[in-house]
Amino acid sequence: DDIARHRNDNLVNSRPTSVLRGKCLKKEKWCQISVGDIIKLHNDDFVAADLLLLASSEPHGLCYIETAELDGETNLKVRQALSDTSQQFESMAHSNDTSSINAQMAKLDFTVECEAPNELLNEFHGVLKWKNGLVNSLDNDNMLLRGCRLRNTRWSYGLVVFAGADTKLMKNGGKTKFKQTHIDKLLNYLIMGIVLFLFTMCAICTVACGIWEWYRGFDFQLYLPWDSFVSKERNVGSTTISLLVFLSYLIILNTVVPISLYVSVEFIRSIQSLWINWDARMYDEKADVAAKARTTSLNEELGQIDYIFSDKTGTLTQNIMTFNKCSINGQIYGYIYDVHGNELQPDEHTASLDFSANPYHESTFRFYDQSLVDAIRSGDQHCRRFFTLLCICHTVMAKETNGTLSYQAQSPDEGALVSAARNFGFVFKSRTPKTITVNIGGHDVTYQVLNILDFNNERKRMSVICRLDNKIVLFCKGADTVIRERLAPHSLQLFESSEEHLNRFAEDALRTLCLAWKQIDEREYENWAREYHVASTALESRADKVSAVYEKIETNLEYIGATAIEDKLQEGVAECIAKLAKANIKMWVLTGDKLETALNIGYSCQLLANDMQVLTIEADSDHELKKELLDKRRIVQEAMRAVRRPATLGSSGWSPFANLNDHSTARILDSKSDLHLRPIALESKQEDECAAGQFALVISGQSLVFALSPANEIDFLDLACLCKAVICCRVTPGQKKAVVDLVKTHRKAITLAVGDGANDVSMIKLAS
Repeated sequence: DDIARHRNDNLVNSRPTSVLRGKCLKKEKWCQISVGDIIKLHNDDFVAADLLLLASSEPHGLCYIETAELDGETNLKVRQALSDTSQQFESMAHSNDTSSINAQMAKLDFTVECEAPNELLNEFHGVLKWKNGLVNSLDNDNMLLRGCRLRNTRWSYGLVVFAGADTKLMKNGGKTKFKQTHIDKLLNYLIMGIVLFLFTMCAICTVACGIWEWYRGFDFQLYLPWDSFVSKERNVGSTTISLLVFLSYLIILNTVVPISLYVSVEFIRSIQSLWINWDARMYDEKADVAAKARTTSLNEELGQIDYIFSDKTGTLTQNIMTFNKCSINGQIYGYIYDVHGNELQPDEHTASLDFSANPYHESTFRFYDQSLVDAIRSGDQHCRRFFTLLCICHTVMAKETNGTLSYQAQSPDEGALVSAARNFGFVFKSRTPKTITVNIGGHDVTYQVLNILDFNNERKRMSVICRLDNKIVLFCKGADTVIRERLAPHSLQLFESSEEHLNRFAEDALRTLCLAWKQIDEREYENWAREYHVASTALESRADKVSAVYEKIETNLEYIGATAIEDKLQEGVAECIAKLAKANIKMWVLTGDKLETALNIGYSCQLLANDMQVLTIEADSDHELKKELLDKRRIVQEAMRAVRRPATLGSSGWSPFANLNDHSTARILDSKSDLHLRPIALESKQEDECAAGQFALVISGQSLVFALSPANEIDFLDLACLCKAVICCRVTPGQKKAVVDLVKTHRKAITLAVGDGANDVSMIKLAS
């Protein structure tokens, strides 16, 4: 492994890149790049350092990157140069005269002030100061990080902000903790014990040698003379002689320490890694990808895993999103029924609606409910506003090639929603940094984009503020919980009446997003925009300040409706989970979806069985969580006692499982009840497993905040470990890491984390 890493380091450090020296480009190695250099990248080039994007060949200074080496995500992302720098090269973008571009690039005169180097891949805060006093704020959208790859962009120029060990990629790599297997730890203990045994033997032999020399050694010198180790004068050089004798025995007995053991183990692991790489049963014919052992030091841990922590989207599911159903102004769309009113499930033989009248339609799009099309055609304002939001409130990029419009989305959800709007006649066509053009009903409409309030895992929503016909409008989409908190009081009634639709979507294992909007007064917006400018140019605590400003404008929203997107299960997931369960491996699913959606995915992939009792925790306070944990723990422990008393209870014909699903029975028990909570260590392990196999725990992200506090984490862990399966909903990346750390630390278990996105990196690094 070390040799392979050394070779890879040399290969990366020796990669060539084009660096601007004066007014000419020169080829230099990555290891020769320093802060302040201007680098030119070509299509498919890897980014050599953390760069501030200055200009590109694409309109408006846009460029596309692939971040697979950073976060494992293969979908293209968009980055954009500052308009003040990119506009200077707009006229040269399509020319092949690089000398004029280089000459103009060399004339740029500004100073960049930014945060200190850190490992946060999705955050960057800085300002660019021109000589004339103009200040531009810089964020992550202006950055090309080392390890990214330029895609679908002929060329781009960037200023080196961080290089070498200061890049975000290296900062993340430097913090990765070396993972030791249990065999490694055992070998270390054994070797230390053997070395201690060696020192003990050498000490004993040294003392025995001195005793023998003193009492018997002198007699043998008559026949075989040698210099005695023990002087006749006892105090002469005894320390020196003892040390020499000790070292002599250390040399004689050093073979006791099995140094070759490490070599043998590493050799065996290397062979095992080759077998993994060559295993034909782990070859995926569709993707033409074979298994690859990225390290040789963790092979044997695969057979000793106790807990698996898995993301849902893209791991259990295919991460291929399709618009399936929706709810608009209290009316649900997407379900189809027969003449008797019975719901029908579409299959490959069910005829989809014909969208061919729309010149922008996609042949792969499927929708079956004619009533939604009729509502749009009749000019229903709520439906029009619903799809207008979908085609405007996003970060998707449009590209037209040979008359065909295609989209590049940073997330599959956004791509599915924009494609759905397109097929219903609300077509997103193009965008610039300040405008977005859509085609509605065959007519192009251009909105002025004033602000984009970005989505992140903490906000769980995104908003776009735009202007059309002197009216300023805010469009917002996000999770149901965060949208509800920001609705105007008179709009809450509509939301509550539509919650039944959200629950129905969740029962069908569909991913939901809620949509809302509001019209903003001109003066209100101007005041807010000034606050936003101050917050966005702050160097300290910028993220917190910007978030606080976002909160001020995202209030008193009008509820529009909700979308329901289908994300199908990966092939073979159910069978795989069933085999893991037989191996007594406990599965925890950590997902950002709402509780009902996660539950139905759990049943679909057979993580949850129909005969399981699902314990649900949705607490809004620390006190409420403590009570929930106590209630659920009592239910499980009562089941354990029932398993231990089959003979006694069997004779009476009564079973404690008869009313096990009656939660009220458990809740009337209070702290004075004679139902004593005994320590887990005293329970019969085999019987406990039998009882625990009947339970699954589902907890919401809000409850998890309280459950992971120092006062509650042990109680939560005890309950979770008594259940066969655990599902954590609406979790953040930080909570994923905290859950893995909790089990790893307190259970001393071997853990495996599986995920496919940047939000899974922290838990994957921690698991071992």
